Amino acid sequence: MSENDHQDRRTGSCLCGAVRFETDGPLRGILYCHCTQCRKQSGHYFAATNVGDDAIHIDGAENITWYQSSEKARRGFCRICGSVLFWKRDKRDAISVMAGAFDQPSGLHGERHIFTADKGDYYSIDDDLPQHEGR
Repeated sequence: MSENDHQDRRTGSCLCGAVRFETDGPLRGILYCHCTQCRKQSGHYFAATNVGDDAIHIDGAENITWYQSSEKARRGFCRICGSVLFWKRDKRDAISVMAGAFDQPSGLHGERHIFTADKGDYYSIDDDLPQHEGR
């Protein structure tokens, strides 16, 4: 394994540790999603990266509850502690992983804000990342 291979390997878990995961390979920059569904599920906006299905290994998958939140996607969370972990669009070979679930240091960086038209009225977006009213 080269030094770069090790740098692209990341681990993470839910709050209680019943679900652990490891990703292997580069990850997309963090998308900050301000849509109503993300805000209602988390109490704020989501921060998530993306990884191919073939580049993530999940231990404790039996502890994940999947909620079909729309006609196109489902959300995975730990059935024990309630930690929000994943967002999965149907028929896609990739999965979004919540940035806060990664062990530190994650090496992740923000990329852009999406669904800013739905953002909560109690906060502002004050960074210089691109903003998109929709996706």
